[in-house]
Amino acid sequence: MSVPRLSSTPLPGIGVRYDLTTRDSRLSVVAHRDGHRTISAYRKDDPDACDLSVRLTAEEATTLIDALMPAHHTPNLLSTTDLGLVAERIELSGSSHWNGRLLGESRIRTDTGASIVAVLRRAEAIPSPAPDFRLAGGDTLIVIGTREGVEAAAAILGRE
Repeated sequence: MSVPRLSSTPLPGIGVRYDLTTRDSRLSVVAHRDGHRTISAYRKDDPDACDLSVRLTAEEATTLIDALMPAHHTPNLLSTTDLGLVAERIELSGSSHWNGRLLGESRIRTDTGASIVAVLRRAEAIPSPAPDFRLAGGDTLIVIGTREGVEAAAAILGRE
């Protein structure tokens, strides 16, 4: 079995092209200076012929990275244990129902069994927020619980 190879080529005025050669194919990613990414897949029988080319925004590229990484390495999923607990980052939108409300009003722990163990706000981390902590749009909440509990908490926090 051949080892995958990754090479990079500067593209002046554009960005950098990364070429991944695997045992079956060649993939190319152009990292544009504006944050976009173009992913191209080349034919096995003709490595110069492009079969597919997709341009992604920076946000779409981040989402694809999450899908490609094992679940315990995704930026949103912080950890898993043999006990079935996960920790996840959940961002509170500016239009959230909870924007400006007290954490205790959400009843997250009571209704889901999941706990909000920290809130990231701008460059500040607020560990163990109390029930009287006031939530704000843009906050990132670190939620720990079972997968089901964390998903239920995300649904509650996603309320607009």
